Amino acid sequence: MLAVPPLPALELRGGQRATVESWSRGAGVLRLRDGGTEAVVRVERCAAGRLRDAYPVAAHDVELVLETDQSAETVPALLRTLAEAVDAADPRCRRVVYAVQEGDRAAAERAEAAGFRYVVDIDVADRQLSLLVREPGWVTSTDMDLDHVPGT
Repeated sequence: MLAVPPLPALELRGGQRATVESWSRGAGVLRLRDGGTEAVVRVERCAAGRLRDAYPVAAHDVELVLETDQSAETVPALLRTLAEAVDAADPRCRRVVYAVQEGDRAAAERAEAAGFRYVVDIDVADRQLSLLVREPGWVTSTDMDLDHVPGT
């Protein structure tokens, strides 16, 4: 398993920075403070976390999990900042993944505003999730006809 990439110091609005709460090979926890707002974010290699069996995980895929509730206005900027930090820290990362409760269209729209796109609904141990991904520019996405299998 690859270690979680060390994220560079994140510049937030007004010069605020993130502090590292904990960091290990499989996951890291960041605390971000911006004025009166605080966010705790878990950064985890998908291959080591809850998504490891949920989709065809690449070795460098990273999941972002917001551990604290955030206002609808702050989520897109927060996700964008974190995804850009992952891209900078691990140039081989093909997917930054963000999961929302299946059917939570408002949460999906906030992620889409940060450059994520809906990919698939999955089941994990205790819930159904919709996965949204943000891919760096070097990853080309194609529209696939998932109902068509070559040779059939």
